Amino acid sequence: MATVDFDFSNPAGRKLTGVLETGQGPVRAWAVFAHCFTCDKTSLAATRVSRALAELGVGVLRFDFTGLGESEGEFGKGLSGDVQDLVCAARAMEATGRAPHLLIGHSFGGAAALAAAGALDAVKAVAVIGAPFDAEHVLSHVGEALEGVAPGRRVPVSIAGRDFELGADFVEDIRSHNQQARIAGLKRALLVLHSPVDDIVSIDNASGIFQTARHPKSFVSLDHADHLLTRKTDADYAAAVIAAWASRYVGDVAAAEGELAPPAQGLRVEETGGGQFQVRVTAASGSFLADEPVSVGGLGSGPTPYDLLGAGLGACTAMTMRLYADRKGWPLERVVVEVGHAAKTASAPDHFTRKIGFGGGLDEAQQARLLEIADRCPVHRTLTESAMVSTERLPGDRPDEGAEDSPEDHLHRMQDLCRDPDLKRDRP
Repeated sequence: MATVDFDFSNPAGRKLTGVLETGQGPVRAWAVFAHCFTCDKTSLAATRVSRALAELGVGVLRFDFTGLGESEGEFGKGLSGDVQDLVCAARAMEATGRAPHLLIGHSFGGAAALAAAGALDAVKAVAVIGAPFDAEHVLSHVGEALEGVAPGRRVPVSIAGRDFELGADFVEDIRSHNQQARIAGLKRALLVLHSPVDDIVSIDNASGIFQTARHPKSFVSLDHADHLLTRKTDADYAAAVIAAWASRYVGDVAAAEGELAPPAQGLRVEETGGGQFQVRVTAASGSFLADEPVSVGGLGSGPTPYDLLGAGLGACTAMTMRLYADRKGWPLERVVVEVGHAAKTASAPDHFTRKIGFGGGLDEAQQARLLEIADRCPVHRTLTESAMVSTERLPGDRPDEGAEDSPEDHLHRMQDLCRDPDLKRDRP
């Protein structure tokens, strides 16, 4: 799991803090998670659902609304403030190449997601968990404390054991929103998840949302779950349902942006849009992510370029020694190669270190010979002797061809090693 900080500003210029979650595989789509009323980005539902979605290929931003968690500003601007924050979050992601196609809202955050979707053209789908049908539902928790409060004055209120200050402007803003009209005109795919035993926001709210919304719409019952999804199994289930459902509406994003079939030869490296450096490496046999560490601005979601270079040296070393030992009939059971790298300095070139271990009943002479063979593996020779890199522009915006090198070429070079005239004297 890769997690990086993601901060942005609200319309008042206050810094809002967020966290981007991505899994080990490629990011198929981006989403924003809106937490519940008076919660923050560390709530169980926000954390568990976001991380579960990330593992399923949906990168998620979870952030603190104004005045909550680590975000600056004054809490209590009503639904309008949350909607503005959510729109700012989505646009900040879009500015970094991560335009969210999915909004997820929990409880009152669901009301914000339903209200914000219309202002975000990139959003194709909205999923709400335990969301109220009407924004005024929140007043059932604070309404009595705010009755008769003079305009401009704020009074202390206690919500779920936490103390806040709210004023008449909060009540006025909540009552100014027509959520029914927004839901009816959503024009986005909608998924409603709700527990029939929710004692904070009753199941009737889900019925109201679902009946008002137009197709495409879906409803899933979160049987036995509580409002805050405090059980991990409930959060994981909600995430799995959201990911599966959303794939119909946002799962083709990568293909629409030009995802290609694996190259027949060579490999392809292309940006995923996840973070500043994350790329997908695709070969005929499969694909994986490469990245930079979080400490330098990456997501830490895969090996670095020098990790890959070292891996190539280590893999080639092990394969070449295996091929040689098998041809000699030696009892080599296992090879372990550890590769380190030190970047070049003003007085020294790049330095790769290689530590090799052998399993099996090899004698000292056989081990010494295999260490000599290690220095002759094709990748070792490429790094220490000479190599040429030619660069040219591929036709079109996206390549569909790999390098001319075929998967068999490396094997042939290792086999040639065993036919090296210098080695004939060692053959049995």
